[in-house]
Amino acid sequence: MTEQALNIILIIAILLLIDLYVLHGIRGAFKKWKLPHSGDFTFFYWFASVLLITGLLLGVYINLGVGIRAAIMLAFFLFFVWKLSFLPFLLLDDLRRMLVLRRNRLHRKPEDISIPPQEHAIPRSEFLMKAGLLAGAIPLAAIKISMPKGLYDYHVRYQTMYLPNLPKAFDGIKLGQISDIHSGSFYNRKAVRGGVEMLLNEKPDLIFFTGDLVNGQASEMGDYQDIFSKVKAPLGVYSSLGNHDYGDYGTWPSPADKKKNHTDLIATHKNMGWDLLLNENRRLKVDGEEICILGVENWGELSMFPKYGRMDLATKNTDDLPVKLLLSHDPSHWRGEVLPKYPQIDAMFSGHTHGMQFGVRTENFQWSPIEYIYKEWAGIYHQNNQQLYVNVGYGFVGLAGRVGILPEITIFTLKAGQNPSRYQS
Repeated sequence: MTEQALNIILIIAILLLIDLYVLHGIRGAFKKWKLPHSGDFTFFYWFASVLLITGLLLGVYINLGVGIRAAIMLAFFLFFVWKLSFLPFLLLDDLRRMLVLRRNRLHRKPEDISIPPQEHAIPRSEFLMKAGLLAGAIPLAAIKISMPKGLYDYHVRYQTMYLPNLPKAFDGIKLGQISDIHSGSFYNRKAVRGGVEMLLNEKPDLIFFTGDLVNGQASEMGDYQDIFSKVKAPLGVYSSLGNHDYGDYGTWPSPADKKKNHTDLIATHKNMGWDLLLNENRRLKVDGEEICILGVENWGELSMFPKYGRMDLATKNTDDLPVKLLLSHDPSHWRGEVLPKYPQIDAMFSGHTHGMQFGVRTENFQWSPIEYIYKEWAGIYHQNNQQLYVNVGYGFVGLAGRVGILPEITIFTLKAGQNPSRYQS
């Protein structure tokens, strides 16, 4: 059994144990009410919990449709946050009951020994339980307010990327990355344009876009193509395709319509002046020195869809180049194929995960439920002499909100040599 499968089993077990604990607490809060103790309530509670957990997992591996996935994600997160808010009150009440029980045992009289144990049971505090249920509403309200605010709250993240074989001409070059635009989800042109201006204000020498331009249809770019056409850089803009760019998440009147949609999407990249890499590479030359930029079509180890990426084609005729930078949308491609088969790839740039648009991310700490599915899901990763950077996305899809995981514009400074922080004791 793989580590990923074990992680999924572990998280399911933890979620179910939390559900069992919370259900017990609900019954303690309303012990005089018949409904929380009824079989119908128990069935409904477990049915809803298992359905949401199953739906969340299936949404990763199976095409449920954007709308259904969004509804499942939203319902799961709201239910989960409410339960997490209730847990401290349950734990506090259990601690109270343990202390009371211990005190009773210490002061128990000899004549009490004959009293049946159940009569010594300490009831749950209805006040604490009801306070916990009420407290759960506070973070739900906060999330509801903050979710839409995070959608266009673009943040620039700065990352120095050390490359041992980087030619001198490229030392200090600025590379920008955006990913997962998902133009079909946008509804605020001014905000989207503001993010593009933030990127351009950094004056990157070259820019990477790592897939998912649309949710499924090329026509979604109609209202935003003029904005993203402004994304330019002196050394070029290089792009790749993501899982949503193939039209696999929708139904089409005919195969010909789906093919035309894909052709139109490829044309959109060209119309914007972006160099779309379809299992191919480019030689980037500065002052007589060269590095290689490679781009593969979507390849996801967890995806139910075809693996369109062809590393054998993308790496063709690149052996003489000292540095190879790969655009590949899905970060699972790094462990699934790049690390074991292509040690010559110095750095891979991805997106796809969105950080699940929910979690915590600071300079020194990050967490999201997506980490139990994707080992690499946000930021920089190293293994031996190879690197991966995962951008959490410019846009959004499914869940119409972001909490804690904000839309990202990444600015890299390429530096020759080894990363000194990796070798400090």
